[in-house]
Amino acid sequence: MHAIATGNEFAAVATRWGIFSHPSDGEHSTTQIRRSADATHHALRIVFAGGGTGGHLFPGIAMAQEFEARNSASRIIFISTANPMEVSVLAKSNYELHLIAAAGIKGRGIWHQLKSVLKIPMGILQSMRILYRFAPDLAIGLGSYSAGPVIIGAWLERIPVVLHEQNILPGITNRILSRFAKRIFISFKDTKFNQDSRKICWLGNPVRRELMEYSTTRAVENVADELDASFTILIIGGSQGAHRINMAVAESLAHLKHKDRLYFIHQTGQADEQAVIDAYHRNQIRCRVQAFFNDMAELYHQADLLICRAGATTVAEITALGKAVIFIPYPYAADNHQVLNAGSLSAANAAEMIIEKDLDAETLAQRITYYASHPEALQEMAAKAKTFGNPKAAEHIVDDCYEVVKLSNR
Repeated sequence: MHAIATGNEFAAVATRWGIFSHPSDGEHSTTQIRRSADATHHALRIVFAGGGTGGHLFPGIAMAQEFEARNSASRIIFISTANPMEVSVLAKSNYELHLIAAAGIKGRGIWHQLKSVLKIPMGILQSMRILYRFAPDLAIGLGSYSAGPVIIGAWLERIPVVLHEQNILPGITNRILSRFAKRIFISFKDTKFNQDSRKICWLGNPVRRELMEYSTTRAVENVADELDASFTILIIGGSQGAHRINMAVAESLAHLKHKDRLYFIHQTGQADEQAVIDAYHRNQIRCRVQAFFNDMAELYHQADLLICRAGATTVAEITALGKAVIFIPYPYAADNHQVLNAGSLSAANAAEMIIEKDLDAETLAQRITYYASHPEALQEMAAKAKTFGNPKAAEHIVDDCYEVVKLSNR
């Protein structure tokens, strides 16, 4: 954990404070991005703020990869809390993670809310110390409570700020921080912010390069390796798994038809791993079951049908790759945003959605059996899902980030 600034360091930062207002950059179309071809490849120093879950973190990694693809001399750091998932993922991605004090407020008891509020000034001071030393060209807020102190600190230091909102319904952190942003990038066309519309750009949710590159290269290679022509179902419940989905799938196995044609790849989370393995073995169904998978690019490629939650990043990956899916939204997501995420696709027959209260073993088995025996319906759903995807989201967002930096330096 980084300590707060020393007196001299804080004094140096404080000299840059004042009464700040950020003038409008002018009309900014969501369909026509202003680009400067000669100015979108120089090295930048970028701070990504927030994370906490893969849904917030992975779009940041996708953007970071695009900045580095433009110029390998670009410097990228992430600032967040010591969330174990973030520490692990960023270590594998070779990005620096700087730590600050921050805690969530929404949905917690009064005592925990008070403690969280008291951490905010400390988090801002810690963020300002890191920002002052790193001297970034741009700060990008990814949502989650840990983004708040960093983005406020960046605004106080006159560092240009942009936000990325992954969900169709903006989270409370981004709603609060939107007033400090030069630009707000949204993933769904129907996302609403109570801000100047000229700030808001509908550019999609960035997908990690390894997923798109794997899909492109493997689409024409090794066709004969496709698991004996089995119908492959991929079940993912996030990094911690999804207990309700795990149990529903385990119970559905006894109701499946043509079991010899099916192959399951199932990410369970640690708690349910052995129970789910036992269920597959009892029903003599071929499977690959693990608590967590690191080879998601390959798994997406193998899957004929996905069963998963409806976090925004999962939705973005599925639509960018064009995969058929049964969404089972997490019912306790903030503001029910997973139902809204999935609903935008299911309303267009680009996905199927089962609300968790309606989930039972027989229903799930019936839907798996239907899609396994109706390839035309599966292909139609996948094709419609792909029309919702934006595989170039990271590229377009980074184009516009360069424009924000250029305008801020005038």
